[in-house]
Amino acid sequence: MFGWFTDFLNLFYPTVCAACGERLATQEKVICSRCLVDMPKTHFHHHQDNPVSQLFWGRAKVESATALFRFQKGSRFQELLRLLKYKGRKDVGIELGRQLGFELKSSELFNKVEVVIPVPLHPKREKKRGYNQANCIAIGIAESMEIVVQSKNLFRNTATETQTKKSRIERWKNVDSIFSIHQASELENKHVLLVDDVVTTGATLEACAQALLKVSGIKVSIAALAMA
Repeated sequence: MFGWFTDFLNLFYPTVCAACGERLATQEKVICSRCLVDMPKTHFHHHQDNPVSQLFWGRAKVESATALFRFQKGSRFQELLRLLKYKGRKDVGIELGRQLGFELKSSELFNKVEVVIPVPLHPKREKKRGYNQANCIAIGIAESMEIVVQSKNLFRNTATETQTKKSRIERWKNVDSIFSIHQASELENKHVLLVDDVVTTGATLEACAQALLKVSGIKVSIAALAMA
């Protein structure tokens, strides 16, 4: 009955794809199947030695690292990222996270992960935006992988400038030693997945990983929606 009523409403108020604007089919959520297929997937999650993993070689003891898409200017993914970060479309982050989670669940490198942890925003920045986009992605991943999210244990203790126009060295200096853990005991001997929207130089993710690696027995893997 509910499904019929939803279909009836969609005749007058159709749900459209956030990427292309076309009407979604009944079984589709937020992003249509065509757009998901057309996006440039990396398939890095099936390869230990990949360009995202290489960012952390000699810098942080990361078990595995991946990004679902390649970031391309002018692409539909860029529009989705804009909606997520600046237009309040949390549903876009959750759905992309679900898609990433399905891929990770099929990978021997990631399917033993137990906890998802989003890269935190400083409380002031999160209050201004109204949400943390990385947490939206983490929620979607956790749903697909049937594991838990810890969104408050890792926290940012210092506000920093945006990383967008900084060099690799400037990015590293900007985030060095700015993350801490509230309850280390909750993460002891766990395999955690650290999540962000886009990985560029990996400086922020590295700083988060270094804070997490102080926890006894922990294993840290990394996943982002895209690699720039």
